[in-house]
Amino acid sequence: MNKSEEIGLDFTIDKLTNSIENVITGDSFQTEISILQSSDLKSVTKKNGWLFNWSEEFKNPIRDVYKLTISGNSKIIQGLVSLEVKADHVYMHLLENAPFNKGERKVYVGVAGNLVAYACKLSFQRGHDGNVSFLSKSQLVEHYEKTLGAFHFGGRIMIIETKSALKLINKYFQNK
Repeated sequence: MNKSEEIGLDFTIDKLTNSIENVITGDSFQTEISILQSSDLKSVTKKNGWLFNWSEEFKNPIRDVYKLTISGNSKIIQGLVSLEVKADHVYMHLLENAPFNKGERKVYVGVAGNLVAYACKLSFQRGHDGNVSFLSKSQLVEHYEKTLGAFHFGGRIMIIETKSALKLINKYFQNK
């Protein structure tokens, strides 16, 4: 088992929005999700405040790293997710909000929910009925049950099934 699978995810769903929302103004901004490019790697480093080594994740041949950006502004990455398409579901290895979207001074809410909804959407596109799994930090199991409709499979394994996946997709991708 590699290091990222052992740690468990600890993202927080701050708010389920239909895009991402500016914390101060309440304005909503439409988003785009696309594959992270090698040219993006220099901006998502630990030196720039990111917690995970996204360069290593990017190099893993069985995973794809996706970036969330505001439509029309693809240079500023709002969050990242690393996904692996398995035989019957999509597995979320890592998810991280941009450093400026964390903590009390975050700029936007809805980033993590948007990325999870995308994982569900990808699962449907690959014929897996929206099923997504991930390892959770044990203290966040209940949070993911409440916010994402995920269920606790055992240990730290969380699963989002079709019904909950559809709710997330309809929330974030209703116009796309």
